[in-house]
Amino acid sequence: MAKKKKAPSKHDLLSAYIDFVLTHNENPKSVYGFTKMNNTDESEFYKYFASFQAIESAVFTSFFENSMTVLEQTEQYQTFDARNKLLAFYFTFFEILSVNRSFVLYVLKKYDNSLKFAPALKGLKLVFIQYVASLGIQMIDIKQAQLERMQQRTLKESAWIQLLITMKFWKEDHSNAFEKTDIFIEKSVNTTFDILNVAPLESMMDLGKFLFKETFSMN
Repeated sequence: MAKKKKAPSKHDLLSAYIDFVLTHNENPKSVYGFTKMNNTDESEFYKYFASFQAIESAVFTSFFENSMTVLEQTEQYQTFDARNKLLAFYFTFFEILSVNRSFVLYVLKKYDNSLKFAPALKGLKLVFIQYVASLGIQMIDIKQAQLERMQQRTLKESAWIQLLITMKFWKEDHSNAFEKTDIFIEKSVNTTFDILNVAPLESMMDLGKFLFKETFSMN
């Protein structure tokens, strides 16, 4: 009697996909081949994912979820204001990206010219902008409903662009323990909040000098 195949979990499929990509430096040729290699059926794959592109999106979403799990288990995080919560998220999220750097670089390389529209990052964008909205970031009080809604949309989209820029910087960072990315995170997040608070231009000048220096040193 044939042994009944064990149904894989979503996490099992994510792990198997990452392992395949890192081992072969390419996507599986087909869902059928991938599931057969992992001793399961196509139907089990399609319970969770519609395609390999969808599984890549799920991996990046899981990086976000893992970051939030770590943060929410930290008592100190609960006491932070919006600025420090976002900083804590960035440092945690990029630590997780660094642990999985080979896989992340493999996926992002496919979208070098259009990272903003990368299908693999669609799920991440959705959960990230929801997170940004939940922070209750204080902005200039406009007292006009339509303009306030526009202001919130702009904030979320700007936060997403900032995350993509940071990911691009991290991709090209070859410093020890990605310490330059840590500096970039601190300067860029602080600059964003200074702009929202209509603070002095010192932070923006500081960030500009840092980016100018890094741009020329990386070329």
